This record gives sequence, structure tokens and C-alpha cells, in this order.
Amino acid sequence: MHNHYPTDQKLRHILGSARSLCTGGTLPPRIMEENMSRRLLWINPVGFDAYDKPISDALRDEAFPDTRIDVCSLKGVKMQHLEYNAYEMVAAGPTMGAIRWGEDQGYDAAVIGCFYDPFLRAGRELTRNMAVTAPAEACLHIASTLGERISILVGRSKWIPEMHENVVKYGFEDRFASFRKLRMTVSEFQKDPVCTEERILEEARKAVEEDGADVIVLGCTIEFGFYKKVQDQLGVPVIDAIVAPLRYAELLADIRKRQNWGISNALGYETPDQAEMDAWVPIIEPNIYRDPRG
Repeated sequence: MHNHYPTDQKLRHILGSARSLCTGGTLPPRIMEENMSRRLLWINPVGFDAYDKPISDALRDEAFPDTRIDVCSLKGVKMQHLEYNAYEMVAAGPTMGAIRWGEDQGYDAAVIGCFYDPFLRAGRELTRNMAVTAPAEACLHIASTLGERISILVGRSKWIPEMHENVVKYGFEDRFASFRKLRMTVSEFQKDPVCTEERILEEARKAVEEDGADVIVLGCTIEFGFYKKVQDQLGVPVIDAIVAPLRYAELLADIRKRQNWGISNALGYETPDQAEMDAWVPIIEPNIYRDPRG
């Protein structure tokens, strides 16, 4: 039996750090960097980079100061949204390639940035060290801790069946109040922000007053930039579809570093044979917009 005690030098270093904290100091920069910093990859699973910089700017405003976030879109595809399941299928291969690239580059966590949560299980199969999450999973888990009844604001009726499947799959059907439609496509959300905010507020108020919701979830990542004003006027939490997965990804990155809680490959997330994965799921570097802070 071996006793894994710290060496005298390491013990003195730990005690010195603790003493510094107790006397009002801070941890040495090296320890702060090792224990707290995190690198995240946000994957816009479309062949369209117009949202990469705006999403990057919005995420940096919300992230922890020591989080670095690179935002990317896909190479080799042309679709600008995933409103149709057929478009998801087109995005599948490049998204898997981007996830493998993120794992290879040493990111701590990746977000597949579509509220349908496409390819989430597949993405987790491909990683051993990098956490992978997606907006609906993050939003619903956070919303369920903040209230009793959840409503999701979607753009169109077309979105509801696939999103409802995720509500059921994630175990929140009993907590679900309603879907509310904004009568907008993905490409319209950022064209007229005043109009979008008015529609979000209108439908969110109906969800609270008519459907009994006490938490609102914005059901598209391109509905970003509105949650603060709407929740201030409404008086209930409004969960943003890029902010929630950002904070969830930060959590997953931190608990991997601190508790060694990572993706379990023992059952459904079993990682493929390396040779097969290399042959059939090639690494694909995406179009990358890097965090300007380095």
C-alpha cells in the first residue's frame, strides 16, 4: 500500500497559499490559472459566420473574467439555420469534426449552439476530456432550479415537436407550462431588436398570466440580448439560450478540473475505437472567431 501524501515542498506551498488567503491575500497567479481558468468552444452548427462575432461579444460580457471563449461556424456547408431537421443532417458531419478538433485543441468544454441540441449524444461519444453541452439541456436544468413551471418561447410552430421531445427526454414534462410562438424566423430575431423585444415581452407575459409559468426560457440562441430587460419588466427569471449553456459549460469545466467529474464512457457515451474514429470521423477545423483577449 502506498500513501500518497504531498511532499514537504508541496505541503509548504499549499500552507503558504492558505495562509495568504486567511490574511486577506490571494492565491498565487499560477494556482489561480490552473484551478480557475477555462477555455470554451462555442459551435454555431451552420455554414454562416455572421453571428460568430456578435455571439462572442455577448458571451464575453456574461462569462467569468478568466473564461476564454472561441466561437466558430462550420466549413463545407451553406445553411444559415437549422429550422428543418433535414438541415441538421447536413450539419452533422462537420459538427462532429469540429468537436473532435476542439478536443484535439485542448478546450475544457464545448457548446453545440442550437436549441434543438443536435448531435449532443454523438458529441459526447467523441470526447474523453472535453465536456459537451447544448442550450436546451442547460436552460431546462437551470430553469428547473429557479421555478416550478417553465415556458419556452419559440419562433414558429415548426420548432415545437422536436423541442418537446427534448423536454420529455430531459425529464421536465411535469414541470412544463407551455410553448409560446413569437411568429418569427431565426433570421428575423436580430433584424429589428425593438420588435423582437416587444414580442418576447408580450408572449412571456401571456405565459406567466395565462399558462402559469414562473420561469421563461428563450428557445433559440439567436434570441440573445433581450433577457435582462424582459425579466426586469416581467418579474420572473428569463433564461437566455446562450448565457445558460455558457454558465453550464463553465460549471462542467470546473468540476472536471476540481472533482474529476467528466463524461462517463461506461455506457451510452462509450467512445469509438480510435482507428475507426480517425478513419470515419475526421477532425475538421471550423471557421474560428477567437476570443480577442487571447
